[in-house]
Amino acid sequence: MESNYPPSDPRVDALVNELIGRVADKWTLLILEVLEEGGVMRFTQVSRAVPGISQKMLTQTLRAMERDGLVTRTIHPVIPPRVDYELTPLGHSLSAAFCGVWQWAEAHLEEVEGARSRFDAFLSAD
Repeated sequence: MESNYPPSDPRVDALVNELIGRVADKWTLLILEVLEEGGVMRFTQVSRAVPGISQKMLTQTLRAMERDGLVTRTIHPVIPPRVDYELTPLGHSLSAAFCGVWQWAEAHLEEVEGARSRFDAFLSAD
């Protein structure tokens, strides 16, 4: 079947696949949301705002987000060291793009819950 769309740039395809993998990760989405709402935050503040995330996973996720240009990390030369995280303009734009997912979920929550209930009832009737 022939597509009506022009061929895409393989680099763009690769980036989309990488970003979908990254943002589909629940920790990235949660951190994105926390930083969008909280602004500049210290590591411990982000950790407290994302329930269930381990220190190791938080570190890995923030580093990956920093590598992708979504987050900036500022190290303050004080004792003890203080590290702040903040969304970059790129991170804010990604957050805005995924805001639609929350809006969709809010608008369709009852429909999805109803569909799940009907499906579960159908399965349990067997």
